[in-house]
Amino acid sequence: MKKLKQVANSTDFICFLGTGGARIVVAKQLRATGGIWFSLDHTNFIVDPGPGSLVRMTSSKHGLDPTKLDAILLSHKHLDHSGDINIMIEAITTGGTIHRGALFCPQDALVGDERVILPYLKNYIQEITVLTEGGKYKINNVVFSTPIQQHHPGQVYGFIFNAGKLKISYVVDTKYFPELERIYKADIMIFSVIRLLHSDLEHLSLEDVKTIILKAKPKTAILTHFGMTMLKARPWQLAQELTNATGIKVIAAQDGMKYNISEHA
Repeated sequence: MKKLKQVANSTDFICFLGTGGARIVVAKQLRATGGIWFSLDHTNFIVDPGPGSLVRMTSSKHGLDPTKLDAILLSHKHLDHSGDINIMIEAITTGGTIHRGALFCPQDALVGDERVILPYLKNYIQEITVLTEGGKYKINNVVFSTPIQQHHPGQVYGFIFNAGKLKISYVVDTKYFPELERIYKADIMIFSVIRLLHSDLEHLSLEDVKTIILKAKPKTAILTHFGMTMLKARPWQLAQELTNATGIKVIAAQDGMKYNISEHA
């Protein structure tokens, strides 16, 4: 495989607008919960704009402008992922005055008594696409897919992004199952890691992530979406321990962290 510096655009980056997850962390904002901004191949999109996403974006030192977004991607409707989805639709369309942008989300986020997207906003956005298992999609030059429905309540989908020869995967909330390492194998793998230790909750634990990393062997693994047990255990130390144990570069994301793909390859 070629080094990422040879295949990634020098301006490509990932910005973590929030690295918190789970109820207590979200409610107390012990870590921010704004989702993840991607700039890939001259295309900008936000994934999972949770509570505070717009504020984190507009106050970012990285000059993130919601009116420059090409798309909003929602993995599932749980509030730590979707809390700011409506205001982000307002922002990307400048309050509905400019009919632009694309929204990708599961069906249950759009319809039914427990929908999280307000019906009147559907007319603001230019294109709405319902995510499905095995679906393939495109935003400008970025092709992405939702290979499988995660083992988590509701309709939940992780993402695999292809920009040129670079592959990035986002393994969102799920119970561990053996296909994960094969399905989400990529140059850069981003993991939602709510739990330090295994539990009956349908979330990945740190040990689950270690198993996936050892089998998938990404160039870089990034940990985010931390619950209380992860925060108490100091994610940056855990990431270093995983790096030592696996031989793979593992990074614990921090709120506001900008990951310059070419520089960190």
